[in-house]
Amino acid sequence: MKISTSLLLNALMVVLTSVPFIARVYAATYTNPILYADYSDPDVIRIGNHYYMVASTFHFSPGIPLLESNDLVHWTIVAHAVQRLTFDARYDLPGPLGFDDHSAHAQFNSGMGHGYSAGIWAPAIRYHHQRFYIFFPTPTEGIFMVSAIRPEGPWSKPVAVITQPNLEDPCPFWDDDGKAYLVHSIKGAGPLILHRMSSDGTHVLDTGRVIVQDAKNLPTLEGPKLYKRNGYYYIFAPYGGVETGSQAVLRSRNIYGPYEFRTVLSKGDTTVQGPHQGGYVETLSGDSWFIHFNSTGAYGRIVYLEPVQWKNDWPIIGNIIDDSTAGEPVTSHALPDVKTHATAAYPQMSDEFSSSHLGLQWEWNHNPDDAHWSLTKRRGFLRLDAMYAGSFLAARNTLTQVQFGRVSQFTVRMDAREMSNGQHAGLGMLQIQPNWIGIVKSEAGTSIVTSSAGVESKGITITQSVIQLRMNVHDEKVSYSYSIDDGKTFIAMGEWYEMHFSWWKGARPALFSYSIDASSVSGHADFDWAHVEQMEPARE
Repeated sequence: MKISTSLLLNALMVVLTSVPFIARVYAATYTNPILYADYSDPDVIRIGNHYYMVASTFHFSPGIPLLESNDLVHWTIVAHAVQRLTFDARYDLPGPLGFDDHSAHAQFNSGMGHGYSAGIWAPAIRYHHQRFYIFFPTPTEGIFMVSAIRPEGPWSKPVAVITQPNLEDPCPFWDDDGKAYLVHSIKGAGPLILHRMSSDGTHVLDTGRVIVQDAKNLPTLEGPKLYKRNGYYYIFAPYGGVETGSQAVLRSRNIYGPYEFRTVLSKGDTTVQGPHQGGYVETLSGDSWFIHFNSTGAYGRIVYLEPVQWKNDWPIIGNIIDDSTAGEPVTSHALPDVKTHATAAYPQMSDEFSSSHLGLQWEWNHNPDDAHWSLTKRRGFLRLDAMYAGSFLAARNTLTQVQFGRVSQFTVRMDAREMSNGQHAGLGMLQIQPNWIGIVKSEAGTSIVTSSAGVESKGITITQSVIQLRMNVHDEKVSYSYSIDDGKTFIAMGEWYEMHFSWWKGARPALFSYSIDASSVSGHADFDWAHVEQMEPARE
C-alpha cells in the first residue's frame, strides 16, 4: 500500500510540543507506556523516596543508563554505570569493516571487527550495605558487576564475576542470613542456574546448580529477578520469547527449589504484543508495582508500569480479568501512592552543546575515539572529525540517542566549512540498512545527499557552509528535509524510509562524520545544536 507523503506530513504537524511523547499525568492517573522509548530489559529498585531503573545497551557506549524517578512514572537520566566497553577490542569498531550499509546481518560472532548485537545485555540493579550494585552479562565474555555509593557515580570498573561465554540475565540476591547468591539463565534462554556468591558480589563460590528447567511449560525462560517476601523466594521471569511472551512468577520456601509457577501477566485482550521481562518494586506505602517492556517494532522495547495485587502469596500483574491468575496490561491507572510530591520530569533529549560534557541522553555507536571529537575546540559546538570508514555502519564516533515516541522531529544545525574531500557528515537513522541525510564533499563540490541501505542520492550543490538537517518519524517510517536559509523553510528530500528493529535495539537518531577517502581525513563537521520535538498522535 502506498503512503501519501502529504497526508503523513500533515499528520506530523497536528500537535507540536517540546515535551516528549511519554507518560502524561491526567488528574491522578498515568497512561501506558510510561516511556515510549527503547529502555529494554528494565529493572527497578526503590531507595527511600527515589526509584532507580536500568536498561540494556548492547554495543552502545557508555552503557547502562541509570534513570531516576520519584513516582515510578516520570524519569530522568542521572548517569551511565559503564563508561566504556573494555571487554573486547571489537567494541572499538576498528578499521573499515568487511560489511556495508546494505548488510542486514552484521553479527558480533562473525569476527568482522564489531560489537553489533553483543555488549551489555539485561542488567539487574540492587542496593546492599549502602552501596548500589549492577550485574550484567555480555554474551561472549561473561557476567560482570559494577558498584557505586551514589547513583550519579563514580561507578567502579567492571569486575568479572563469572568468566564464561553464553550466560544471560544475572540477578544478585542477599538473603536475611547474610548469604549472597546469583541467579542467571543461558544464552538462548535455557535453565535457571543459582550460584553462591561472595558477599561483596565480586565472584561466585561454586559452579552453580540448575534450579528451574521446564521446556514444555516455561519455554525460552530468561530474565530472572529474585526476591523474598513472606518467607517465600520468588523468581519473576519471562517466557515464550521477546515478541509474544508472557510473564511468569515462580515461588519456593527453599531458594534451591523446587519451584511452583504461575503465569501472572499476559497479552490478554489488549494490543500489547508481548508484555514481559522487568522488575518488581514496592512503594513506601506498601503498594506493589511491576515495570516491564513490550516489543514495539522499530521503536524497540518500550516501558510499561503495571499495578500488582497479591492473593494467597501469589502476585497478579496488571488488570485482573474475572478470577484469572494472570492479569493483562493496563491502559491507564491511578498514579502510585508515593507519599511525596510527584515531579513531571522527562528523559533528556535536545542539546545545545554548550557544556564541556555530553548530555546524558547521548551514547556512541561502539566506543568512541576520544581524540577525534570535541566540545571544547569550538565552544558551543560538537566537533566530529572525519575518520576513515567504508560505510555508515563502519564509522566510528557516530553519536546516538534513544528514539522517543511514534511521531517526532529531530533537527540539527551543522557547519560544514571545514569538511574535507570524501567526507560524509549529517543526521541519520542508525539501524540495519541505515538511512541518512547529510553533506558530502568532493572535488566536484559540496552536495546535499540522502542515503538508504548504502545507496546514495545526490541533491543540490551548495556554496554556504551552514545548513539545517531534519528527520521526521511517523509510525516506523522516517523522512528527511534540509534548510539552506537557517530554518525558515525546509525542503523535503528522498522518500519515507522504513525503520527497523536492529541488533536487539530500536532504530536510533544519529549524528555522524566519516570519510571514504583514507588519504583525506583532516576535515571535521561542527554541530551547533540538536533539537528534538515530539508530535503527539491520537492514541490507539
